[in-house]
Amino acid sequence: MANLGSSTIMLTGAGGALATAIAQELDDAGAQMVLVGRGESLARAADRFPATEVLDMDLTDPSSIDTLRKVKVDTLIHTVGSYSTQDAHKATPDDLRHLFDTNMSSLFHAVQGVLPHMLRQKDGLIMGVSAGQAARLSGPRAALYTASKAAVASYILSLHDELKHKGVRGMVLYPMGAIDTPSNRDAGMAWDTMIDPRGLAKSVAHALTRPDRAHITEIKVYPDT
Repeated sequence: MANLGSSTIMLTGAGGALATAIAQELDDAGAQMVLVGRGESLARAADRFPATEVLDMDLTDPSSIDTLRKVKVDTLIHTVGSYSTQDAHKATPDDLRHLFDTNMSSLFHAVQGVLPHMLRQKDGLIMGVSAGQAARLSGPRAALYTASKAAVASYILSLHDELKHKGVRGMVLYPMGAIDTPSNRDAGMAWDTMIDPRGLAKSVAHALTRPDRAHITEIKVYPDT
């Protein structure tokens, strides 16, 4: 395990299945963590993992930007997201707002919060979680979800192109299938068709430890089927 003892990493969605697996990898590597989440899931994460700060906030709210600007981190790992499907002719404006607020606006607010400090120190990494459907730009009954997750990828990769010469880099994680979570199992998905969040977390940890001249901008992780 590479050592991340000199890194301060903000992990959003703390308490979720993917964020918990990532937090374990970060803790094992000695990273300092700032945990951002909501309610009971955040409290469980804070009890399990040491953190320099624990922030209970709604990242879809623009006011979160001002709070995050008081926190100094080297890396943002943004795992906040939502999934839903609709028949194209039944999709509603509320569906659109919900998916883009949760998947894209939350990322935008988190980035706007941490980016000024990263630019001042001329060093930083922004990682977001997209989706396999977005990587393929397709997905039946998932037009809005796919579009919102494609926006996540496009936003981060555009930031990377704009800011890499200022020391701030971007990285996109594409789970190329459903993540093995309690809610997905409850929905009837078979465990052997889903991606173990621990595998995703190890891929993230590997990418975090690459030298600057070997930066990884996109990671695709597939289920073992």
